[in-house]
Amino acid sequence: MRPAGPLASLLLLASRVRADEKRLLDAFDRRGVRYEHVDSRTAWTPLVRAPRRRLVLNREIGHARALYAARALEAAGHLVVNSAAATDVCGDKWQTSVAIGAAGLPTPRTALGLTPEAALEALEALGYPAVVKPLVGSWGRLVTPLPDRRTAETVMEYVAALPSPQSHIVYVQEMVAKPGRDIRAIVVGGEVLGAVHRRGEQWRTNVARGAATEAFEPSEDVVDLALAAARAVGADIAGVDLIEDADGRPLVLEVNHGVEFSGFQRAVGDRVDVADRIAEFLMTRAQTCFE
Repeated sequence: MRPAGPLASLLLLASRVRADEKRLLDAFDRRGVRYEHVDSRTAWTPLVRAPRRRLVLNREIGHARALYAARALEAAGHLVVNSAAATDVCGDKWQTSVAIGAAGLPTPRTALGLTPEAALEALEALGYPAVVKPLVGSWGRLVTPLPDRRTAETVMEYVAALPSPQSHIVYVQEMVAKPGRDIRAIVVGGEVLGAVHRRGEQWRTNVARGAATEAFEPSEDVVDLALAAARAVGADIAGVDLIEDADGRPLVLEVNHGVEFSGFQRAVGDRVDVADRIAEFLMTRAQTCFE
């Protein structure tokens, strides 16, 4: 626990205290926020209403645990950021695509095959090159380029042999000829804090895979799309990933509910302190909801 401050009884839920969480804890200390770190690996929630409602910042890295923690904490009466609904949508690429499409936002052409065989037919309609992605996953893991039908057949044969029924539901997407980079914008409380280009030697430009980040002044289109994408999935704190097509038009790729921001912070320097802005947003949310 920390000394009492303007925001009392904040829970930070996280199984791993990474660089991002350390920045958040430092920001809480600077602002005099009273908080408690809860390791989700040892946390449990009874099926009763809690005697005291609390604000929870959900930083659990594992999607299933983050989702069920949010559901359990909300059932007990706590306010969770991001909400269970937002975590559910953001953690599933198909649900994210549905939300983005329903909001009328530009996004790569996407299809869902309920079997690997159906996915092959969907790929014929989308055209090659294409990409197959796991429904749930991050850091670009298991995202596979499909340059042609022959490669797709090989990959789908492998997918069909996987033991999990969910693995047989296949998310496929057109491969956009991006200019060697993508865009990460961070949204907190309905405001875009900034944007960075991510460039890497691989075709996947994830910071976790060694991509370099470079800050830039986002266009009005990028700002508007990032805000609209965060609203579409219901996320208060979000990392919105966008990709530019051959004409330079930004498309929404996905929205991250547990955004990692160390690479972004290194790029923007002291122009914005992401952890401090998150702390400020939480203090405002607590005043609005608990007073």
